[in-house]
Amino acid sequence: MAANMYRVGDYVYFENSSSNPYLIRRIEELNKTANGNVEAKVVCLFRRRDISGNLNTLADSNARDFEEESKQPTVSEQQKHQLKHRELFLSRQFESLPATHIRGKCNVTLLNETDVLAGYLEKEDCFFYSLVFDPVQKTLLADQGEIRVGSKYQAEIPDKLAEVELDTRIQEKLETKVWDPDNQLKDPQIDQFLVVARAVGTFARALDCSSSIRQPSLHMSAAAASRDITLFHAMDTLQKNDYDLAKAMSTLVPQGGPVLCRDEMEEWSASEAMLFEEALEKYGKDFNDIRQDFLPWKSLASVVQFYYMWKTTDRYIQQKRLKAAEADSKLKQVYIPTYTKPNPNQIMAPGSKPGMNGAAGFQKGLSCESCHTAQSPQWYAWGPPNMQCRLCASCWIYWKKYGGLKTPTQLEGATRSGSESTPRSHMTRQEVQGLSPFTRSEGRAKLLAKNRQTFILQTTKLTRIARRVCQDILQPRRAARRPYASINSNAVKAECMIRLPKATKAPMKNKTIPRPPLATIVKDLAIQAPLKLKALRGAPPPINRNQTNQPRGGSSLLGKRTFESVSITHPLLVGGAPFSTNGRPFASGMRTTSQSVIKRQKVNQGDAPNPVVFVATKDTRALRKHLTQSEMRRAARKPHLPVRIKLPPPPRALTMPLLPSSTSEPIVLED
Repeated sequence: MAANMYRVGDYVYFENSSSNPYLIRRIEELNKTANGNVEAKVVCLFRRRDISGNLNTLADSNARDFEEESKQPTVSEQQKHQLKHRELFLSRQFESLPATHIRGKCNVTLLNETDVLAGYLEKEDCFFYSLVFDPVQKTLLADQGEIRVGSKYQAEIPDKLAEVELDTRIQEKLETKVWDPDNQLKDPQIDQFLVVARAVGTFARALDCSSSIRQPSLHMSAAAASRDITLFHAMDTLQKNDYDLAKAMSTLVPQGGPVLCRDEMEEWSASEAMLFEEALEKYGKDFNDIRQDFLPWKSLASVVQFYYMWKTTDRYIQQKRLKAAEADSKLKQVYIPTYTKPNPNQIMAPGSKPGMNGAAGFQKGLSCESCHTAQSPQWYAWGPPNMQCRLCASCWIYWKKYGGLKTPTQLEGATRSGSESTPRSHMTRQEVQGLSPFTRSEGRAKLLAKNRQTFILQTTKLTRIARRVCQDILQPRRAARRPYASINSNAVKAECMIRLPKATKAPMKNKTIPRPPLATIVKDLAIQAPLKLKALRGAPPPINRNQTNQPRGGSSLLGKRTFESVSITHPLLVGGAPFSTNGRPFASGMRTTSQSVIKRQKVNQGDAPNPVVFVATKDTRALRKHLTQSEMRRAARKPHLPVRIKLPPPPRALTMPLLPSSTSEPIVLED
């Protein structure tokens, strides 16, 4: 019963999405709406996953400074990862949420130098904060209300003097004497002098024009003259004149006129007092923000002094009574029953046999993304739907409460440098393949440095075995058609370890293909390579302007041969005559790419193209029109088979007879 009773000031979990972690809020008010529902006005607290990468870097720097100053004990990397889930950031942002979305209580405390960070991991539903987050300005600032506890905040107490030893310190430098209780005046004489000081203050306000406007009546002027500032000035006058009443009287009324003493209550106008009350309602006793946002022309000392004087006025008493009456009319607490509805992310019915892997719509053999267990009474879908990741029951509760996994994973952002990652729609093919869990971290770093270069995938024995044992899960043909889609390697390897003992009993059917020696392969490549046709010795051949759009894949660029100098694996046979890969026939009057007379352009190493680039020409596009849709699909799925195209016979050219000239003499045109 007490666990489900929520009061003002409690830190609670709010659920706004079935798949996202809980929101952590502090209840400020509980209001009942017109339709009978209860709404909670709450203060927002943010997690690390809710702020940007730059602010996370700033929070890490603040955490390192705290560990060095407080001399925290050494913790493991996993504990450091989990401590980030326990850190929150306070804010001054308010919002209203339905009270029915409350899912439990938690404990949030201000981090202190005496606290041990590892102690937060031992307690359930326990969080800490040390910085304040501004959602509008996107800034992180230290909390001004921290409790100054620690060695650097302690007073240095000198040693006690012995009974015979004298104090050699100069007292005037240590403190200032403002009143001597052992003076020659009696108490009635001091009281009479204070009455004279009040009378002089009242007369001084009557002479002052600004004071006569603020206090138009005699009673208001007398009340203002009776404030503490007048009494402090009178007692200070007695101290400075060695408690001589005659000298003190002449000091109160010098030759220029009576002395007028004012405090902050008189200096502030009515509009400034209203601004202060509005700021106090918004910020509380945060005088720095009150001065910065509402009263920048006032000093901080003036604001603090006015606050304590304002608390002695009737205005403060009236507001306090109004707030008490308003608080009595509002709800003090609300009872929220335990939420028992099933979560939509469940992928297994509660009545299923515990320890079963998989459910409807999910692949078999998937393990928990956090703890990598294969058995759980309940599984929950987690992450992108195409990844088919899931969490066990305990890790799902940890994810909902703390906003992360117990161990860092690639999906959670363990491999990225900041929280703001680049979307995959703007990545190149090599970058997307570099994010695959099968590639190693050092290979991925080299790949991202020059993303236009080719990469080599080095697999382990377990990966090669898993490709054959878990073909139904891996689906290699489907993965080859979608190289940009990620593969859950942990699930594949976990299922492989389960199937491997069973698979070893059945012999694997492996086809042994004998490999020819290297000399035979080189000989075959030399035979299959196209011959370089010699150009005619007559007139220079015309330059094909379309060749300027072709990639210049010279051997000096990447240390590789051009695409035309290797064997053609996908020729276009038009009437039995092979076409080159870019759709141009090897005519005798046309130079090949390697013999082009156009000067090659030097390409930067960073902007190097891919090893194979196909540039379509007008001839290639014309040939595609003669292919049916089924033939194009067949050619795309089986690129190693040749494609034959039957072209219609070309139209016959009209032969015009040559007319003999009437004379062989030149024709002269005269102007």
